Amino acid sequence: MILVDHSHLGRTVTGLERITLELFDEKALSPLPIRPIRAAGTLGLILAQQLEIPARLLAHPRALLLAPGFPPSIPTSLFGARVVPYVHDCFLITRPQDLNRRAALYMAPAFRHAVATLPWFLVNSETTAAELRGFCRPDAEITLYRPTVRDVFAIGAEASARAANARRVEKGGRLDLIAIGTIEPRKNLAAAADVVEALRRIHGWDARLHLVGRAGWGGEADRLEAREGVVLHGYAEPDRVRELLAAAHLFLSTSHDEGLGLPLLEAQYAGLPVVAPDKPVFREVLGSSGRFVDPADPRAAAAAIDRMVLRPGVFAQAAADAMANVARWNAEAEADRRSLIDRLRPWA
Repeated sequence: MILVDHSHLGRTVTGLERITLELFDEKALSPLPIRPIRAAGTLGLILAQQLEIPARLLAHPRALLLAPGFPPSIPTSLFGARVVPYVHDCFLITRPQDLNRRAALYMAPAFRHAVATLPWFLVNSETTAAELRGFCRPDAEITLYRPTVRDVFAIGAEASARAANARRVEKGGRLDLIAIGTIEPRKNLAAAADVVEALRRIHGWDARLHLVGRAGWGGEADRLEAREGVVLHGYAEPDRVRELLAAAHLFLSTSHDEGLGLPLLEAQYAGLPVVAPDKPVFREVLGSSGRFVDPADPRAAAAAIDRMVLRPGVFAQAAADAMANVARWNAEAEADRRSLIDRLRPWA
């Protein structure tokens, strides 16, 4: 029997929930039969993770639990080899300064216990695997299970090509940058605002930073709203995100850390050039299609963007590179899925 912890679903759909829905549902793991464990509300989530899941594992000695969302609770982790977390990143250990109260008090202790004791983990990237290796047991098995990237905003190849061909800039004119994700400290969006400020003040662009995503903790949204050239759109439906992507000239990420950075790949369906920090995870995700900068040096990042957007044919080339990169990633992700299904068959 394969149990899957879906108790964290039903909230606003962020990356955590989307990965669960796309990688750990009946369709993704077909033909294996799975039994989701669901809950309603915060109290239901806590009761499911602390009591119901351990009770199910106790009642079914041949059951295996996949935990793709919240880390397995400490009582759940006591079942050892029958519990397999999906690790999105290690920031619950590595970046305590970026944790909200819920993460610090509820998620981080469970994650530290699971990482230190469990023998098998699934991860979303080679970068996460390498980072996890520094915290887990020396004999732990780490299995790569990358998500296939869908055209979640229904952009379509033809529309993407039209948008790429329509992207033109003139020095000193409008330059629209876009970032997608929850607005919270780990995303380091203040650095993105600094880049936009340098583009405006030093390079003379009418530069705008469009932030698409709900306001998270830490007051980041309030601080960013006061910055010149920053436009907060809040959570947006796919149709609106599609419009914003089509109108943008490039996608900008300045995150301190990511386990994967799924929005970067999703933005490539729009044929956008993607500018990201020069860190291993972004090079892994973007390959040769990315443009890499140091967010800690906004003037240098702005200068690199200024040079890039003025190169002849840059937007058409970026669109071709983007689609080739998405195809590469999805082929590797599908191979991961088939391998994992074979690995899980004895538990079905």
